[in-house]
Amino acid sequence: MSLSRTVRVVNSAGLHARPCHAIVSTALGYECSLRIRRSAPSVSSNDVNGKSILELMTLEARQGSELELCAAGTGESELLADLAALFEGGFGEFEPAG
Repeated sequence: MSLSRTVRVVNSAGLHARPCHAIVSTALGYECSLRIRRSAPSVSSNDVNGKSILELMTLEARQGSELELCAAGTGESELLADLAALFEGGFGEFEPAG
């Protein structure tokens, strides 16, 4: 059995190397598997291993993209909650209001 959660990329730069690293670092702290899928079709692969920075970067997820996070195994709900918090916080990349 697995759990899933939909998140939106809110930071203006999208999923570049630093956010992908944050996702992978978080995911590697859990025993469960993690698959990430882009909600809308794209030129790149739609389903990747969330514990691989290279595969994550192929999603080319820009600001506003919706992603489905699917975790299976020990700690799946905790992993999804931690990742949702990263996405909601824009990976700490929000620009201050001018």
